[in-house]
Amino acid sequence: MLISAQWEDIFMARLKIDPKQTKQVKALSFKIAKDIQKFIDKHSSVSVERSILRLYGVDGVNADNTPLPNVVVDFFKTKKMLDNGISPLFAAAMLVANRDAQTTAKIIADNLLDLEQMKKISPGDIKQKESELCEQAIGVLDKTRLVKNDKRNTFGNPPSPWKYLIVATGNIYEDRTQAISAVESGADIIAVIRSTAQSLLDYVPYGATTEGFGGTFATQENFKIMRKALDDVCSRMKRYVRLVNYSSGLCMSEIASCAAIEHLDMLLNDSMYGILFRDINSQRTFIDQYFSRLICARAKIIINTGEDNYLTTSDAVENAYTVTASQLINEAMGKLALLTDAQLGLGHAFEINPKVENGFLYELAHAQLAKELFPNAPLKYMPPTKYKSTDIFFSHVMDTMFNLSSITTHQGIHLAGILTEAIHTPLMQDRLSALKSINYVFHTAKSLGDEIEFKKDGIIEKRANQVLSEVEKFLEEISDSGLMKAIAAGKFANIRRSPDQGKGLDGVFKKGNNYSNPIMERIVKDGVIDG
Repeated sequence: MLISAQWEDIFMARLKIDPKQTKQVKALSFKIAKDIQKFIDKHSSVSVERSILRLYGVDGVNADNTPLPNVVVDFFKTKKMLDNGISPLFAAAMLVANRDAQTTAKIIADNLLDLEQMKKISPGDIKQKESELCEQAIGVLDKTRLVKNDKRNTFGNPPSPWKYLIVATGNIYEDRTQAISAVESGADIIAVIRSTAQSLLDYVPYGATTEGFGGTFATQENFKIMRKALDDVCSRMKRYVRLVNYSSGLCMSEIASCAAIEHLDMLLNDSMYGILFRDINSQRTFIDQYFSRLICARAKIIINTGEDNYLTTSDAVENAYTVTASQLINEAMGKLALLTDAQLGLGHAFEINPKVENGFLYELAHAQLAKELFPNAPLKYMPPTKYKSTDIFFSHVMDTMFNLSSITTHQGIHLAGILTEAIHTPLMQDRLSALKSINYVFHTAKSLGDEIEFKKDGIIEKRANQVLSEVEKFLEEISDSGLMKAIAAGKFANIRRSPDQGKGLDGVFKKGNNYSNPIMERIVKDGVIDG
Protein backbone atom coordinates (compact mmCIF):
# COMPACT_ATOMS: atom_id res chain seq x y z
CA MET A 1 0.00 0.00 0.00
CA LEU A 2 1.42 3.38 -1.02
CA ILE A 3 1.94 5.85 1.80
CA SER A 4 0.93 9.41 0.96
CA ALA A 5 3.87 11.82 0.83
CA GLN A 6 4.46 15.54 0.96
CA TRP A 7 7.06 15.43 -1.83
CA GLU A 8 5.48 16.07 -5.20
CA ASP A 9 8.28 17.61 -7.24
CA ILE A 10 10.36 14.50 -7.96
CA PHE A 11 13.43 14.93 -10.18
CA MET A 12 13.25 12.37 -12.99
CA ALA A 13 15.67 13.75 -15.53
CA ARG A 14 18.03 10.86 -16.23
CA LEU A 15 17.38 7.42 -14.80
CA LYS A 16 14.14 5.59 -15.48
CA ILE A 17 13.06 5.08 -11.89
CA ASP A 18 9.45 4.77 -10.75
CA PRO A 19 8.19 8.09 -9.31
CA LYS A 20 5.69 6.19 -7.14
CA GLN A 21 8.50 4.18 -5.63
CA THR A 22 10.48 7.38 -5.04
CA LYS A 23 7.54 8.92 -3.20
CA GLN A 24 7.07 5.74 -1.23
CA VAL A 25 10.65 5.63 0.09
CA LYS A 26 10.45 9.33 0.97
CA ALA A 27 7.23 8.73 2.87
CA LEU A 28 8.59 5.70 4.69
CA SER A 29 11.67 7.62 5.80
CA PHE A 30 9.51 10.47 7.05
CA LYS A 31 7.41 8.01 9.05
CA ILE A 32 10.58 6.59 10.62
CA ALA A 33 11.85 10.07 11.45
CA LYS A 34 8.54 11.12 13.04
CA ASP A 35 8.60 8.02 15.21
CA ILE A 36 12.04 8.99 16.55
CA GLN A 37 10.87 12.59 16.96
CA LYS A 38 8.19 11.49 19.44
CA PHE A 39 10.97 10.19 21.68
CA ILE A 40 13.15 13.27 21.18
CA ASP A 41 10.34 15.66 22.13
CA LYS A 42 10.02 14.05 25.57
CA HIS A 43 13.72 14.11 26.46
CA SER A 44 16.74 16.35 26.81
CA SER A 45 20.43 15.85 27.56
CA VAL A 46 23.22 17.55 29.45
CA SER A 47 24.77 18.58 26.11
CA VAL A 48 21.57 20.29 24.99
CA GLU A 49 21.42 22.16 28.29
CA ARG A 50 25.07 23.21 28.02
CA SER A 51 24.36 24.49 24.51
CA ILE A 52 21.69 26.78 25.90
CA LEU A 53 24.21 28.26 28.34
CA ARG A 54 26.74 28.81 25.56
CA LEU A 55 24.17 30.70 23.49
CA TYR A 56 23.24 32.68 26.60
CA GLY A 57 26.86 33.84 26.83
CA VAL A 58 28.63 31.36 29.12
CA ASP A 59 32.18 30.44 28.11
CA GLY A 60 35.57 29.75 29.69
CA VAL A 61 36.74 27.27 32.32
CA ASN A 62 37.01 27.05 36.10
CA ALA A 63 40.20 26.68 38.15
CA ASP A 64 40.36 22.98 37.20
CA ASN A 65 40.03 23.78 33.48
CA THR A 66 36.52 22.30 33.37
CA PRO A 67 34.32 24.27 30.93
CA LEU A 68 31.86 26.50 32.80
CA PRO A 69 28.82 25.18 30.88
CA ASN A 70 29.66 21.70 32.26
CA VAL A 71 30.18 23.07 35.76
CA VAL A 72 26.83 24.84 35.82
CA VAL A 73 24.79 21.97 34.38
CA ASP A 74 26.50 19.41 36.62
CA PHE A 75 25.85 21.62 39.66
CA PHE A 76 22.10 21.55 39.13
CA LYS A 77 22.09 17.93 37.95
CA THR A 78 23.80 16.84 41.18
CA LYS A 79 21.09 18.61 43.14
CA LYS A 80 18.43 16.82 41.03
CA MET A 81 17.05 20.14 39.77
CA LEU A 82 17.58 19.71 36.01
CA ASP A 83 14.26 18.11 34.97
CA ASN A 84 12.74 21.40 33.81
CA GLY A 85 15.89 22.49 32.02
CA ILE A 86 18.83 24.75 32.74
CA SER A 87 17.23 27.86 31.27
CA PRO A 88 14.81 28.75 34.13
CA LEU A 89 17.42 27.77 36.73
CA PHE A 90 20.10 29.94 35.19
CA ALA A 91 17.69 32.84 34.66
CA ALA A 92 16.81 32.70 38.36
CA ALA A 93 20.49 32.48 39.27
CA MET A 94 21.24 35.59 37.19
CA LEU A 95 18.45 37.47 38.96
CA VAL A 96 19.78 36.45 42.37
CA ALA A 97 23.36 37.31 41.45
CA ASN A 98 22.33 40.47 39.60
CA ARG A 99 25.19 39.81 37.20
CA ASP A 100 25.68 38.91 33.53
CA ALA A 101 25.71 35.31 32.31
CA GLN A 102 29.47 34.81 32.46
CA THR A 103 29.82 36.24 35.97
CA THR A 104 26.84 34.24 37.20
CA ALA A 105 28.42 31.04 35.87
CA LYS A 106 31.60 31.85 37.79
CA ILE A 107 29.60 32.44 40.96
CA ILE A 108 28.03 28.99 40.55
CA ALA A 109 31.44 27.47 39.85
CA ASP A 110 32.75 28.99 43.08
CA ASN A 111 29.76 27.51 44.94
CA LEU A 112 28.58 30.97 45.99
CA LEU A 113 25.02 30.79 44.63
CA ASP A 114 22.26 31.15 47.23
CA LEU A 115 19.75 28.44 46.28
CA GLU A 116 17.24 29.61 48.90
CA GLN A 117 17.13 33.05 47.30
CA MET A 118 16.55 31.43 43.91
CA LYS A 119 13.36 29.82 45.21
CA LYS A 120 11.97 33.28 46.03
CA ILE A 121 12.19 34.56 42.44
CA SER A 122 8.74 34.73 40.88
CA PRO A 123 7.93 32.57 37.82
CA GLY A 124 7.01 35.73 35.93
CA ASP A 125 10.41 37.32 36.53
CA ILE A 126 12.14 34.10 35.50
CA LYS A 127 10.16 33.94 32.26
CA GLN A 128 11.00 37.54 31.51
CA LYS A 129 14.71 36.90 32.04
CA GLU A 130 14.55 33.77 29.88
CA SER A 131 12.91 35.82 27.15
CA GLU A 132 15.74 38.37 27.26
CA LEU A 133 18.37 35.63 27.12
CA CYS A 134 16.55 33.91 24.27
CA GLU A 135 16.47 37.11 22.21
CA GLN A 136 20.21 37.42 22.71
CA ALA A 137 20.77 33.81 21.59
CA ILE A 138 18.55 34.13 18.53
CA GLY A 139 20.44 37.31 17.67
CA VAL A 140 23.69 35.31 17.64
CA LEU A 141 22.20 32.74 15.24
CA ASP A 142 20.67 35.39 13.01
CA LYS A 143 23.92 37.36 12.87
CA THR A 144 25.91 34.42 11.53
CA ARG A 145 23.24 33.79 8.90
CA LEU A 146 23.57 37.40 7.72
CA VAL A 147 27.38 37.20 7.73
CA LYS A 148 27.24 34.19 5.42
CA ASN A 149 24.67 35.92 3.20
CA ASP A 150 26.98 38.90 2.86
CA LYS A 151 29.88 36.67 1.79
CA ARG A 152 27.72 34.89 -0.75
CA ASN A 153 26.43 38.20 -2.13
CA THR A 154 29.94 39.64 -2.27
CA PHE A 155 31.85 36.71 -3.72
CA GLY A 156 29.18 34.39 -5.12
CA ASN A 157 29.32 30.60 -4.96
CA PRO A 158 32.03 28.59 -6.69
CA PRO A 159 30.89 26.21 -9.44
CA SER A 160 29.88 22.80 -8.13
CA PRO A 161 31.09 20.31 -7.16
CA TRP A 162 32.75 22.39 -4.44
CA LYS A 163 36.30 21.16 -3.82
CA TYR A 164 36.61 20.08 -0.19
CA LEU A 165 40.08 19.65 1.30
CA ILE A 166 41.05 18.52 4.78
CA VAL A 167 43.80 19.73 7.10
CA ALA A 168 44.75 17.57 10.04
CA THR A 169 48.07 18.45 11.67
CA GLY A 170 46.95 18.62 15.30
CA ASN A 171 48.26 22.19 15.53
CA ILE A 172 45.72 24.89 14.66
CA TYR A 173 48.44 27.28 13.51
CA GLU A 174 49.94 24.70 11.14
CA ASP A 175 46.40 23.90 9.98
CA ARG A 176 45.99 27.58 9.19
CA THR A 177 49.13 27.57 7.01
CA GLN A 178 48.01 24.46 5.13
CA ALA A 179 44.48 25.84 4.69
CA ILE A 180 45.73 29.04 3.09
CA SER A 181 47.93 27.04 0.74
CA ALA A 182 44.99 24.82 -0.20
CA VAL A 183 42.76 27.79 -0.97
CA GLU A 184 45.48 29.33 -3.13
CA SER A 185 45.58 26.03 -5.05
CA GLY A 186 41.83 26.04 -5.70
CA ALA A 187 40.05 24.55 -2.66
CA ASP A 188 36.52 25.85 -2.05
CA ILE A 189 36.04 24.26 1.38
CA ILE A 190 38.49 23.72 4.22
CA ALA A 191 37.68 21.00 6.74
CA VAL A 192 39.67 20.90 9.95
CA ILE A 193 39.74 17.24 10.95
CA ARG A 194 39.03 16.76 14.61
CA SER A 195 41.50 15.06 16.95
CA THR A 196 40.93 11.33 17.21
CA ALA A 197 38.34 10.36 19.84
CA GLN A 198 37.26 13.92 20.64
CA SER A 199 33.73 12.70 19.92
CA LEU A 200 33.97 10.69 23.17
CA LEU A 201 34.69 13.75 25.31
CA ASP A 202 31.59 14.97 27.14
CA TYR A 203 32.87 18.54 27.07
CA VAL A 204 34.25 21.01 24.53
CA PRO A 205 37.96 21.73 25.10
CA TYR A 206 38.81 25.37 25.68
CA GLY A 207 41.25 27.65 23.89
CA ALA A 208 43.71 27.31 21.03
CA THR A 209 45.35 23.89 20.80
CA THR A 210 48.64 22.79 19.26
CA GLU A 211 48.64 19.06 20.01
CA GLY A 212 46.17 16.55 18.60
CA PHE A 213 46.29 13.03 17.24
CA GLY A 214 45.12 12.61 13.67
CA GLY A 215 43.56 16.04 13.75
CA THR A 216 43.08 19.24 15.73
CA PHE A 217 40.73 19.69 18.66
CA ALA A 218 37.45 21.41 17.84
CA THR A 219 37.32 24.43 20.14
CA GLN A 220 35.66 27.80 19.77
CA GLU A 221 39.03 29.54 19.77
CA ASN A 222 40.34 27.23 17.04
CA PHE A 223 37.21 28.01 15.03
CA LYS A 224 37.92 31.72 15.44
CA ILE A 225 41.57 31.40 14.36
CA MET A 226 40.74 29.46 11.20
CA ARG A 227 37.72 31.60 10.35
CA LYS A 228 39.82 34.77 10.46
CA ALA A 229 42.50 33.22 8.26
CA LEU A 230 39.96 32.12 5.66
CA ASP A 231 38.17 35.46 5.76
CA ASP A 232 41.48 37.18 5.03
CA VAL A 233 42.21 34.90 2.08
CA CYS A 234 38.61 35.28 0.85
CA SER A 235 39.06 39.04 0.70
CA ARG A 236 42.45 38.74 -1.00
CA MET A 237 41.34 36.19 -3.61
CA LYS A 238 37.76 37.46 -4.01
CA ARG A 239 36.33 33.99 -3.34
CA TYR A 240 33.96 32.60 -0.71
CA VAL A 241 35.80 29.76 1.03
CA ARG A 242 33.73 27.71 3.46
CA LEU A 243 34.95 26.37 6.79
CA VAL A 244 33.95 22.94 8.11
CA ASN A 245 34.33 21.18 11.43
CA TYR A 246 32.69 18.31 13.32
CA SER A 247 29.43 18.55 15.25
CA SER A 248 29.13 14.92 16.28
CA GLY A 249 29.77 12.74 19.29
CA LEU A 250 28.78 13.70 22.83
CA CYS A 251 28.76 17.47 22.20
CA MET A 252 26.82 17.80 18.95
CA SER A 253 24.68 20.78 19.87
CA GLU A 254 27.42 22.51 21.87
CA ILE A 255 29.80 22.47 18.92
CA ALA A 256 26.96 23.69 16.71
CA SER A 257 26.58 26.63 19.12
CA CYS A 258 30.31 27.38 19.01
CA ALA A 259 30.28 27.08 15.22
CA ALA A 260 27.39 29.52 14.92
CA ILE A 261 29.12 32.03 17.18
CA GLU A 262 32.27 31.85 15.02
CA HIS A 263 30.46 31.85 11.64
CA LEU A 264 31.35 28.38 10.37
CA ASP A 265 29.66 27.32 7.13
CA MET A 266 29.40 23.54 7.46
CA LEU A 267 29.39 20.89 10.15
CA LEU A 268 29.67 17.13 9.96
CA ASN A 269 26.47 16.23 11.74
CA ASP A 270 25.13 12.70 11.42
CA SER A 271 22.31 10.82 13.07
CA MET A 272 24.04 7.46 13.23
CA TYR A 273 27.80 7.83 12.75
CA GLY A 274 28.52 8.29 16.47
CA ILE A 275 26.17 5.47 17.42
CA LEU A 276 27.67 2.94 15.03
CA PHE A 277 31.34 3.84 14.97
CA ARG A 278 31.91 5.45 18.39
CA ASP A 279 29.40 3.46 20.49
CA ILE A 280 27.64 6.61 21.64
CA ASN A 281 24.19 5.88 23.01
CA SER A 282 21.46 6.20 20.38
CA GLN A 283 19.01 7.98 22.67
CA ARG A 284 21.63 10.60 23.50
CA THR A 285 22.65 11.01 19.87
CA PHE A 286 19.17 11.60 18.46
CA ILE A 287 18.30 14.08 21.22
CA ASP A 288 21.52 16.04 20.76
CA GLN A 289 21.29 15.91 17.00
CA TYR A 290 17.84 17.49 16.88
CA PHE A 291 18.86 20.61 18.78
CA SER A 292 22.15 20.85 16.89
CA ARG A 293 20.26 20.77 13.60
CA LEU A 294 17.78 23.39 14.77
CA ILE A 295 20.77 25.61 15.53
CA CYS A 296 22.20 24.88 12.07
CA ALA A 297 18.85 25.56 10.45
CA ARG A 298 18.60 29.02 12.00
CA ALA A 299 22.28 29.84 11.46
CA LYS A 300 22.22 28.51 7.87
CA ILE A 301 25.01 26.04 8.46
CA ILE A 302 25.15 23.18 5.93
CA ILE A 303 25.29 19.75 7.56
CA ASN A 304 27.32 16.87 6.16
CA THR A 305 26.26 13.32 6.97
CA GLY A 306 28.45 10.21 7.20
CA GLU A 307 26.80 7.42 5.25
CA ASP A 308 30.11 6.83 3.48
CA ASN A 309 31.40 5.20 6.67
CA TYR A 310 28.95 2.30 6.36
CA LEU A 311 30.97 1.01 3.44
CA THR A 312 34.14 0.72 5.50
CA THR A 313 32.64 -2.24 7.38
CA SER A 314 30.25 -3.64 4.78
CA ASP A 315 30.40 -4.31 1.05
CA ALA A 316 29.69 -1.32 -1.20
CA VAL A 317 27.70 -3.41 -3.70
CA GLU A 318 25.77 -5.71 -1.40
CA ASN A 319 24.95 -2.95 1.10
CA ALA A 320 24.58 0.10 -1.12
CA TYR A 321 20.91 0.25 -0.13
CA THR A 322 21.86 1.04 3.49
CA VAL A 323 23.59 4.22 2.33
CA THR A 324 20.56 5.40 0.35
CA ALA A 325 18.18 4.46 3.16
CA SER A 326 20.23 6.42 5.66
CA GLN A 327 20.33 9.41 3.33
CA LEU A 328 16.53 9.32 3.14
CA ILE A 329 16.19 9.08 6.92
CA ASN A 330 18.71 11.88 7.39
CA GLU A 331 16.78 14.04 4.95
CA ALA A 332 13.52 13.42 6.80
CA MET A 333 15.07 14.08 10.22
CA GLY A 334 16.73 17.18 8.82
CA LYS A 335 13.44 18.50 7.50
CA LEU A 336 11.84 17.95 10.93
CA ALA A 337 14.67 20.11 12.31
CA LEU A 338 13.79 22.83 9.74
CA LEU A 339 16.84 22.33 7.51
CA THR A 340 16.29 23.26 3.88
CA ASP A 341 17.39 21.19 0.88
CA ALA A 342 20.33 23.56 0.40
CA GLN A 343 21.61 22.62 3.88
CA LEU A 344 21.50 18.84 3.43
CA GLY A 345 24.99 17.65 2.51
CA LEU A 346 23.96 13.99 2.46
CA GLY A 347 26.94 11.67 2.30
CA HIS A 348 27.91 8.76 0.07
CA ALA A 349 31.16 7.29 -1.22
CA PHE A 350 33.08 5.79 -4.14
CA GLU A 351 34.01 2.56 -2.32
CA ILE A 352 33.41 -0.43 -4.64
CA ASN A 353 36.25 -2.94 -4.77
CA PRO A 354 38.30 -2.05 -7.88
CA LYS A 355 38.36 -5.75 -8.79
CA VAL A 356 34.59 -5.73 -9.45
CA GLU A 357 33.90 -5.82 -13.18
CA ASN A 358 32.00 -2.71 -14.29
CA GLY A 359 32.44 -1.31 -10.80
CA PHE A 360 32.68 2.20 -12.22
CA LEU A 361 29.24 1.78 -13.82
CA TYR A 362 27.84 0.77 -10.43
CA GLU A 363 29.49 3.83 -8.89
CA LEU A 364 27.82 6.02 -11.51
CA ALA A 365 24.49 4.34 -10.79
CA HIS A 366 24.79 4.98 -7.04
CA ALA A 367 25.90 8.59 -7.50
CA GLN A 368 23.23 9.36 -10.08
CA LEU A 369 20.51 7.75 -7.96
CA ALA A 370 21.52 9.97 -5.03
CA LYS A 371 21.42 13.03 -7.26
CA GLU A 372 17.95 12.22 -8.53
CA LEU A 373 16.52 11.39 -5.11
CA PHE A 374 17.94 14.64 -3.66
CA PRO A 375 18.20 17.01 -6.64
CA ASN A 376 18.40 20.21 -4.59
CA ALA A 377 20.77 18.97 -1.90
CA PRO A 378 24.54 19.62 -2.02
CA LEU A 379 25.48 15.95 -1.84
CA LYS A 380 28.81 15.20 -0.15
CA TYR A 381 30.71 12.65 -2.22
CA MET A 382 33.60 10.85 -0.51
CA PRO A 383 36.68 9.37 -2.25
CA PRO A 384 37.86 5.76 -2.13
CA THR A 385 39.64 4.83 1.10
CA LYS A 386 38.83 1.20 1.87
CA TYR A 387 40.87 -0.19 -1.03
CA LYS A 388 43.65 2.38 -0.99
CA SER A 389 47.13 0.91 -0.73
CA THR A 390 50.71 2.06 -0.54
CA ASP A 391 50.81 2.02 -4.36
CA ILE A 392 50.40 5.77 -4.68
CA PHE A 393 50.15 5.66 -8.46
CA PHE A 394 47.18 3.28 -8.44
CA SER A 395 45.73 5.28 -5.56
CA HIS A 396 45.86 8.40 -7.73
CA VAL A 397 44.13 6.56 -10.58
CA MET A 398 41.31 5.52 -8.24
CA ASP A 399 40.87 9.13 -7.14
CA THR A 400 40.82 10.29 -10.75
CA MET A 401 37.99 7.85 -11.55
CA PHE A 402 36.17 9.19 -8.49
CA ASN A 403 36.65 12.74 -9.79
CA LEU A 404 35.13 11.70 -13.13
CA SER A 405 32.11 10.13 -11.44
CA SER A 406 31.56 13.27 -9.38
CA ILE A 407 31.58 15.76 -12.24
CA THR A 408 29.50 13.45 -14.46
CA THR A 409 26.71 13.09 -11.90
CA HIS A 410 26.77 16.72 -10.71
CA GLN A 411 27.63 16.16 -7.07
CA GLY A 412 27.58 19.13 -4.70
CA ILE A 413 30.52 18.72 -2.32
CA HIS A 414 33.58 16.80 -3.50
CA LEU A 415 36.06 15.63 -0.89
CA ALA A 416 39.52 15.45 -2.41
CA GLY A 417 40.98 11.98 -2.70
CA ILE A 418 44.67 12.03 -1.84
CA LEU A 419 47.26 9.61 -3.20
CA THR A 420 49.12 9.00 0.10
CA GLU A 421 46.01 8.53 2.22
CA ALA A 422 46.89 4.90 3.02
CA ILE A 423 50.44 5.78 4.07
CA HIS A 424 50.53 8.85 6.31
CA THR A 425 48.76 12.10 7.09
CA PRO A 426 49.00 13.80 3.69
CA LEU A 427 51.52 16.58 3.20
CA MET A 428 50.80 19.84 1.40
CA GLN A 429 52.32 18.59 -1.85
CA ASP A 430 50.01 15.54 -1.70
CA ARG A 431 47.03 17.83 -1.41
CA LEU A 432 48.33 19.91 -4.30
CA SER A 433 48.49 16.78 -6.49
CA ALA A 434 44.91 15.96 -5.49
CA LEU A 435 43.69 19.42 -6.43
CA LYS A 436 45.53 19.30 -9.76
CA SER A 437 43.72 16.08 -10.64
CA ILE A 438 40.35 17.49 -9.57
CA ASN A 439 40.88 20.74 -11.46
CA TYR A 440 41.88 18.87 -14.62
CA VAL A 441 39.01 16.36 -14.58
CA PHE A 442 36.37 18.92 -13.62
CA HIS A 443 37.56 21.18 -16.44
CA THR A 444 38.05 18.62 -19.19
CA ALA A 445 34.78 16.77 -18.44
CA LYS A 446 32.70 19.72 -17.25
CA SER A 447 29.66 19.05 -19.46
CA LEU A 448 29.98 15.29 -19.82
CA GLY A 449 26.98 14.58 -17.62
CA ASP A 450 24.80 16.88 -19.72
CA GLU A 451 25.84 15.21 -22.96
CA ILE A 452 25.36 11.53 -22.18
CA GLU A 453 22.27 9.41 -21.64
CA PHE A 454 22.01 6.16 -19.73
CA LYS A 455 21.05 3.17 -21.83
CA LYS A 456 17.49 1.96 -21.26
CA ASP A 457 17.60 -1.25 -19.22
CA GLY A 458 21.39 -1.02 -19.23
CA ILE A 459 23.74 -1.84 -16.37
CA ILE A 460 23.52 1.61 -14.75
CA GLU A 461 19.74 1.93 -14.94
CA LYS A 462 19.15 -1.63 -13.72
CA ARG A 463 21.56 -1.15 -10.85
CA ALA A 464 19.86 2.07 -9.72
CA ASN A 465 16.44 0.40 -9.76
CA GLN A 466 17.76 -2.63 -7.92
CA VAL A 467 19.16 -0.44 -5.13
CA LEU A 468 15.94 1.56 -4.90
CA SER A 469 13.87 -1.61 -4.56
CA GLU A 470 16.20 -2.86 -1.83
CA VAL A 471 15.86 0.52 -0.11
CA GLU A 472 12.07 0.31 -0.14
CA LYS A 473 12.09 -3.16 1.42
CA PHE A 474 14.68 -2.07 4.00
CA LEU A 475 12.73 1.03 5.00
CA GLU A 476 9.55 -1.01 5.36
CA GLU A 477 11.38 -3.26 7.84
CA ILE A 478 12.68 -0.26 9.79
CA SER A 479 9.26 1.37 9.75
CA ASP A 480 7.79 -1.73 11.37
CA SER A 481 10.47 -2.11 14.04
CA GLY A 482 11.55 1.48 14.65
CA LEU A 483 14.97 2.96 13.96
CA MET A 484 16.55 2.26 17.35
CA LYS A 485 15.61 -1.43 17.16
CA ALA A 486 16.95 -1.58 13.60
CA ILE A 487 20.28 -0.19 14.78
CA ALA A 488 20.31 -2.66 17.69
CA ALA A 489 19.77 -5.47 15.17
CA GLY A 490 22.83 -4.45 13.14
CA LYS A 491 20.89 -3.28 10.09
CA PHE A 492 23.44 -0.53 9.35
CA ALA A 493 27.13 -1.30 8.69
CA ASN A 494 26.69 -4.74 10.33
CA ILE A 495 27.19 -3.09 13.74
CA ARG A 496 24.80 -3.66 16.66
CA ARG A 497 24.12 -0.86 19.17
CA SER A 498 21.51 -1.17 21.90
CA PRO A 499 19.53 1.96 22.92
CA ASP A 500 20.14 0.99 26.55
CA GLN A 501 23.92 0.89 26.23
CA GLY A 502 26.68 3.08 24.95
CA LYS A 503 28.49 6.20 26.03
CA GLY A 504 26.53 9.22 27.24
CA LEU A 505 23.29 7.51 28.29
CA ASP A 506 23.66 8.91 31.82
CA GLY A 507 23.39 12.38 30.31
CA VAL A 508 19.84 11.77 29.04
CA PHE A 509 16.82 12.79 31.12
CA LYS A 510 13.08 12.97 30.68
CA LYS A 511 11.65 16.46 30.52
CA GLY A 512 9.63 17.63 33.49
CA ASN A 513 6.13 19.07 33.16
CA ASN A 514 7.52 22.62 33.19
CA TYR A 515 10.56 22.02 31.01
CA SER A 516 11.77 25.15 29.24
CA ASN A 517 14.13 25.62 26.30
CA PRO A 518 13.17 29.04 24.90
CA ILE A 519 15.74 28.86 22.08
CA MET A 520 14.29 25.62 20.74
CA GLU A 521 10.75 26.89 21.16
CA ARG A 522 11.53 30.11 19.29
CA ILE A 523 13.29 28.38 16.38
CA VAL A 524 10.43 25.90 15.99
CA LYS A 525 7.81 28.64 16.27
CA ASP A 526 9.47 30.78 13.57
CA GLY A 527 9.80 27.80 11.23
CA VAL A 528 12.01 27.57 8.16
CA ILE A 529 14.05 30.72 7.59
CA ASP A 530 14.87 31.60 4.00
CA GLY A 531 18.21 33.00 2.90
